[in-house]
Amino acid sequence: MLGALLTGCPDNPEPEPTPQPLAWATVTQVRPEALLGISGRSAKDVWAVGADRGRGPEVLHFDGTAWTEVPTGLRGDLWWVHAFSDGPVLMSGGNATVLRYENGTFTRMHTPGLARHTVYGVWGSRPDDLYAVGAISDRSGFIWHYDGTQWSELPLPLADLPRTADGDIPGFFKVWGTGSDVYVVGARGVVLRSRGGGAFSVIPTGTTSRLFTVHGGGGVIVAVGGEGQGEILELDEAAGRFVSRAPQGCPLMQGVSISADGTGWATGFRGEIYRRSEGKWAQADLDVTAQVESLHAAWTDPEGGVWAVGGNVLSGGLDAGALLHGGAEVALAPAVVPPTPPAVVCPASAVDPRPSGSIARRWNEQLLNAIRRDVPRPTVHARNLYHVSAAMWDAWAAYDATADGVFVSERHTASDVATARTEAISYAAYRVLVHRYAKATGGPTSEACFRAFMERLGYAPDDTVTTGDSPRALGNRIGQAIISMGADDGANEQNDYKDTTGFQFVNAPLVVETPAVTLADPSVWQPLNLAVSVTQNGILTASGVQGYIGAHWRNVTPFALKRPDGGGLYLDPGAPPVFGAELRSHVVEVLRKESWLGSDELMDTSPGSLGNNSLGTNDGSGRSVNPVTGQPYAQHLVRRGDFGRVLAEFWADGPKSETPPGHWNVLANGVADAPGFSRRLFGTGPELDPLEWDVKVYLALNGAVHDAAIVAWEVKRAFVAARPLSLIRYMGKLGQSTDPSGPAYNPDGLPLVPGLIEVITAESSAPGQRHAHLARFVGQVVVHAWRGEPGDRKNEVGGSGWIRAVEWMPYQLRTFVTPAFPGFISGHSTFSRSAAEVLTALTGSEYFPGGLGEFVAGANAYLTFERGPSTEVRLQWASYYDAADQAGQSRLWGGIHVTPDDFVGRRLGSKAGLSAVARARTFFDGTAVP
Repeated sequence: MLGALLTGCPDNPEPEPTPQPLAWATVTQVRPEALLGISGRSAKDVWAVGADRGRGPEVLHFDGTAWTEVPTGLRGDLWWVHAFSDGPVLMSGGNATVLRYENGTFTRMHTPGLARHTVYGVWGSRPDDLYAVGAISDRSGFIWHYDGTQWSELPLPLADLPRTADGDIPGFFKVWGTGSDVYVVGARGVVLRSRGGGAFSVIPTGTTSRLFTVHGGGGVIVAVGGEGQGEILELDEAAGRFVSRAPQGCPLMQGVSISADGTGWATGFRGEIYRRSEGKWAQADLDVTAQVESLHAAWTDPEGGVWAVGGNVLSGGLDAGALLHGGAEVALAPAVVPPTPPAVVCPASAVDPRPSGSIARRWNEQLLNAIRRDVPRPTVHARNLYHVSAAMWDAWAAYDATADGVFVSERHTASDVATARTEAISYAAYRVLVHRYAKATGGPTSEACFRAFMERLGYAPDDTVTTGDSPRALGNRIGQAIISMGADDGANEQNDYKDTTGFQFVNAPLVVETPAVTLADPSVWQPLNLAVSVTQNGILTASGVQGYIGAHWRNVTPFALKRPDGGGLYLDPGAPPVFGAELRSHVVEVLRKESWLGSDELMDTSPGSLGNNSLGTNDGSGRSVNPVTGQPYAQHLVRRGDFGRVLAEFWADGPKSETPPGHWNVLANGVADAPGFSRRLFGTGPELDPLEWDVKVYLALNGAVHDAAIVAWEVKRAFVAARPLSLIRYMGKLGQSTDPSGPAYNPDGLPLVPGLIEVITAESSAPGQRHAHLARFVGQVVVHAWRGEPGDRKNEVGGSGWIRAVEWMPYQLRTFVTPAFPGFISGHSTFSRSAAEVLTALTGSEYFPGGLGEFVAGANAYLTFERGPSTEVRLQWASYYDAADQAGQSRLWGGIHVTPDDFVGRRLGSKAGLSAVARARTFFDGTAVP
C-alpha cells in the first residue's frame, strides 16, 4: 500500500498555501473586568461587553476613532452582544438579562427568567425574531424566543438530551443562525438545531465536552469548546453530525468566528488563536499574546479585521480583561484610571440627624448610622451599643449624687451640670465610637460624622486630656477605660472579632446554585458557598464559603448574665430540634408560609386579629379593643402575600439595616418621641427630663441586647443546629415520607401535603398540568414555594409556584440566602424579647403609646427582594411583646428559622431582658456591686 501511495504521488507536489499573517495588536491594557463578548456593524462600529466587578457591566464602543465606556445603569455580568447591521444592539447576561440598546438608550427586556438564570447568548435574524439561551450554572438549559411582542420559553427535545444524575439537562451557552436554521450549543457536547422555525432537535457531536460557541459562514458551521482538550467541530451535513477538525494539541476553545468565504478564527485557552484556511485549522502565528486564562469570544468585521476578547474567565474571577485585534491598526481603548476617591466628608443630613434630642439621643443616632454603614454583624453591633450606652451613662452618673457608674464610677460637681454632662457624654461617646468604627466598613465616613458632630457642638475632637476634673477629661477617661476593657472582654476585637475557639465544620458547604446537597449530620448547620455574596444592606463581601460569625461570642463579658453554679450555659434552652419527625413538621410550616407569599387571600393584620400571645407561643388572636383607648382596632385588610413579604423584609435587619439590636433602639426612640408620652421611670414617680430618660433606657436596653447576643450565640455554638435551607433540600432529595407504597418513599423525606409538597408523576407533569414545566423530573419531590429572586427586582415579582425541593430558596436575596451562623436559637427572637421586656419595665406598660405601634410600607415602594407590596401594608402592634413576637415570626416567613428557634429564643430573651432591667436598676439607685 505504501508503494502504491508513493508511486501515485506527483514528483513535485504543490505545497499547501500558507495563509497570510495578520498584524495583531493589543487594543486594551489589562482591565478590571473580563471582556466576554464582541460584535459590531463594521470596523468603525464595534461593541465589546463584559463582567461587572463593582462598576456595573463593562460595555465598550468603538466608533472608528476612539473607544468609550457606555454605562448601562444596571448591575450584573454581560456575557454576549449581537449587533444588527441596521438595527439595535442586543446584550445578554446574568439575572435573566437581555438589554436592547437603540438611539442611545438601554432597555431591559422582560424575560421569562429569574435572577438565577444567566443568559449566555443572544442572536436574531431580525429585531422581531430573537433567540436567547442560557442556564443555571451549567445545567437547566433554556431557549427563549422573542416574536416582536414578548419573550417566551421554547420546548426542548427532552427525550434526546443527556441528563445529569438527578435528571436535569445540560446548560446552553450560545445561539447563532443562518436565518432559516438556528443552532444552540451547550454542556455535555450538546448541539441543537431548528430548521425553518420548527422544533429543535439534537445533532450528534461525538463529544461530551462543553461546547461554548457556534458560528458559521460560507456553508461551514463550526462549534468550539472543550474541557481537558479543545474541540473544534464542523457540521458534516451529509452525515448528519458534527465531526472533529481540531489539530493535535488544540487547547480548550471558547470563541469562533467564520467569514463568508469559509475562513475563520477560534480563540481560547491562554490566549491561543487558531485559524481556518483552505478547510484546515492551525495555530495562528501572533505578534502579541494575551496574558489571560482564555480569549472568550471572537468576531470578524466586514472589512476583514479580527477581534478577540477575554480575561480570567475559567477560574471565575472574571477580571483581567483583554481585547486583541488582527488587521489594520486601530485606536487603543483608554486605560481604566481608578477614580480619585472623593474626600471623605459626612453628609450634611448625618452631622446631627436629631438636633432637638438630648445629647445621648444625638450620639445614639450617630451610632445607628455607623451600624448602617457597616457589615451587619449583630453581635458586634450589640456590644458597641452597650458600651457606648455605658459610656454615656457613666458620664451622666458622675454628676448624680446616687447613681453608680458601670465602668467608671466618679463623683463630680459643676456650676452648670447640664453643660458639664453634655461635654462629658460627648467625649466619652466620641472616644469609643472612633475606636470601634475606625476600621469598619464605612468607617472613614462614620469617623468624619463623629468629628463633624463634635465640632458642631463646639468641642475639640483631638483634645485627649484625661487628667483633672474637667468634663472632657472625665469623658476621655471613661472612653479610654471602656476601650481598654474591650481589649480583654473575649470579643477578640483587636483581630476583627475572629473566632478564638477553633471551630470546625461538620458538614461540607452547600453550593447554593446547585441542587446537590450532602449532609454528614442533617441535624447540624451547614455553611453556604455563594458565587456572589452581598450583605443585606448592599455591601459586597468575599464570595465562596461562609465563615461563622460569632463562634466565640459565649466568651464575651456580659452586662447582667451570671453563670449558674457549677458552670454550664448562661440560660438553659432545653433540647434543640433534631432531625426527625418533629423537625419535619416545622419544615412544613416554613414551606407553608413561603407558599403564602404569593397568596391573594385577604387577612386582617391589625392588633384586633394578631398578637396577644403567651410567652414563647403563637396562641393569641389579637385583642377585642385597644387596651389604652378602650376602642376597637380598625381592621386593616391586605393580601396575605403582601403581609408576609413586608414582614420578612422589615424585621430582617431593621428598616435601614441597623441590625436587630439597633432596630430596637429605633423603636425605643420612637416611643420617647410619641406625642403625650410621659417619661416616668418604671411608670411611676416624677417625669424625667429627656436626657435622664435616654441614658437610663439606653443602658438597660443595650445591656439587654448585648446579653441577648451572648445567650443566643452561646446556644448556637452549643448545638450548631441546621437551618431550613439545608433541611428542606436534603429531605426533598431523600424523597417523601408519607406513602411507603408510593414513589420516592424515604422515611426521612418530606411529608406529602397536597398543594404544598408533592411527587411529580407522569399525570401531574403532562402538558397543561401543574408540574408540566418539571416533566423531566418525574418521581422527584416538589414544593409550592417562592420561585426565587426575579431578574429585575424593581419591576418584577418572583411569585410562588412549583419547584423542586432540592432547589428551594428562602425569601431572601440570592447573594445572601441565610446568615453565617447556626439556627437554634433565633437571634431576632432573643434580641427582640429582651428589648420588649426592658421597654415594658421602664415605661411601666407593655403597650405602645396609645396602644398602637405601626410601620407603613407604601404600595410598590418598599420591598427590595422583588416589586411590592401591591397595596399599602401597615405592620401594627398593641404591645412591645407583639412586636417582638412578630420579629421572631418574620424569620419563618423569610425561610431563615424553624419554630423552636423562635419560641425558645423568645423565652431566653425574656430572661435576659428581665435580668438586664434588674441590673440596670442597681446602677440607677446606687446599689450596684462594684
